[in-house]
Amino acid sequence: MTSDTHVPCRKPGSTDTSATPAIPAQVKGPFRGLTRFNAASPAEAEALLLSCCHSHRWAERVAAHRPYPTVDALLAATDEAGYDLSRADLDDALAAESSALPHPDAPPAARTALRAAHAAYESSFGHAFVISLDGVRPGERLDQVLAGIRSRLGNEPEEERVIAAEELRRLARARLAFRLAEGLTPRHSAP
Repeated sequence: MTSDTHVPCRKPGSTDTSATPAIPAQVKGPFRGLTRFNAASPAEAEALLLSCCHSHRWAERVAAHRPYPTVDALLAATDEAGYDLSRADLDDALAAESSALPHPDAPPAARTALRAAHAAYESSFGHAFVISLDGVRPGERLDQVLAGIRSRLGNEPEEERVIAAEELRRLARARLAFRLAEGLTPRHSAP
């Protein structure tokens, strides 16, 4: 999923998350969000993590290993937990994602093409198409999403699960990095 303005986040259930920029530069250094994350109650930490990836097991695991000494250590822990998602965990996380909508300024033909591509993907695989667009310029995001859907529609279901799991892991990492850079401002709607 993606957002045209910043790293996507979804509210429980679904939201529009249409494109992602590169992770903020502050990720490499210390910043206020890590301290707040480490000091949060388990329920608060898990709620924040669930806004990044809707797997309860993933959120519990990452929250349980606090405090993290650095942002890099936290992001590494999210990656590790993401690689260990069970089939059921992945199904839960993918079920909470929603299809990306094009930028409102996109031409009607592009909006129609994207809706049709998302419908074909969801019909084939049973969940929303997820893709991380870190580093993709805003003007190229729609083309990247359409190309991604079209290329992945030919995948076998198990091959696509592996790809979707990797994209979801990348999205969760980018979403959390963005939240930390924001100072953990809670967001439960489309950014």
